Order: sequence, then C-alpha cells, then structure tokens
Amino acid sequence: MRLTREERAARRTAFRQMNLADKADYLFTYYKLPITLAALALALVLSGVYRQATKKDVVLYAAYLNLSVGEDLDAQLNEGFLSASGYDPRKTEVYRYRALYLSDNPSEENLQYAYTSNLKLLAAASAGQIDLALMNREAYDILSRNGYLMELPELLPASLSPVLEPYLTANGDTVNALEVSGLPLFQSAGFPETVFLGVVTNCPRLPAAVEYIEYLAEGSGT
Repeated sequence: MRLTREERAARRTAFRQMNLADKADYLFTYYKLPITLAALALALVLSGVYRQATKKDVVLYAAYLNLSVGEDLDAQLNEGFLSASGYDPRKTEVYRYRALYLSDNPSEENLQYAYTSNLKLLAAASAGQIDLALMNREAYDILSRNGYLMELPELLPASLSPVLEPYLTANGDTVNALEVSGLPLFQSAGFPETVFLGVVTNCPRLPAAVEYIEYLAEGSGT
C-alpha cells in the first residue's frame, strides 16, 4: 500500500528518534528481502572473484585408478614436479582425478562407483583433460586392452632409456607402462601391490608428460 506524504514524513521522524538497535531492527523488518538479495548477489560476486584469483593453470592431468595415494606422495606428484620443472606451484598444478575405480567384475556395492568412475574417465578423455594414469594391475589391464595407453619406448628420450628400461612393462605385445613401484619416489609409499604409470592415447600435453616421467625417473623431491 502506497503511503501518503504525511505518513512518510511521520515514519522518517520516528526513525530518526530510534536508537541504533531499533533502527537496525526496523531496517531488517521492512527491507529484509532486498537486503537478503543484495547480500546473496555480493556473495556470488566475491566468490567468482576469489575463484578467478585462485584459479591455477593446469600443466598436466593425471588419474589415480584403483589407488589410494597418501598426502606426502600426492604432494611430490604435484608440487614436487612443478618446483623441479620450474613451474610456480602457486599458479600451476598437476590436476589429479582421485579415487577412480575400474573393474571388469565390480562387486554389487562397488557397481555404481565403477560406473561413475568410467563416466568421469570418458568425459575427461573427450574433453582432452587427461594425460597420465597411475594405476594398479587391474586398471592397467583394462586400459591397455582397450587401447587407451601409448607405447612408451618411442616417447622416451634416449637419455632416459638406460634408467627406465628395467621398469618398462608390456601388456601382450605392447610396451605401454612403467612399473613405478621400484622408483625412489614410490618405494616408501607403502602400496600393497604393483603400481603402473601410463601415458593416455592422444595425450594433449605430451612434452609435459615426458618431462613428468623424467622427474619420476630421477627421483626428484626425495
């Protein structure tokens, strides 16, 4: 209902005579909706500004498949590589897809988990946002069988061949993974089974992926 001029003047006079607490209560009571909307709008703006300010450039995308990677190793696989390779960890990152699960025969309780992981992996591949896979034997067999891993010997620089040759692993006739469990970076991680590293087919950031393998081979950060 529209107030008359006299009513508006009376309210202004009454408002001026209120103490601070009463004024705050009055404003909140009569202007609650616009205040709430303004606060939400401000929060959204600030959130967007914060995300933009803290957003990091992705140097590589890696997936942890059927593995639980501890904090110490995870830090070495991210910040350790970035620092060793001359990147600024405050502005860049190795993006890790954590806790993905692949299985040919998942148990009933893990069926949805496996299905969701497959979808995430396919979406990442379709978007060109996966370069490396760190995985157990089961996940390695699945990726290899489906042609998702590149052959490694032709990718590796000649200087790395003597170091990495003992770790090269074949699945069938294709040498497409490194058995990284024996590398210095992984020896103290306490994995209960063998761990493999593969480069995903059509890896969008291949030079960085090779640089990453070199970092692992040299045991940087240990």
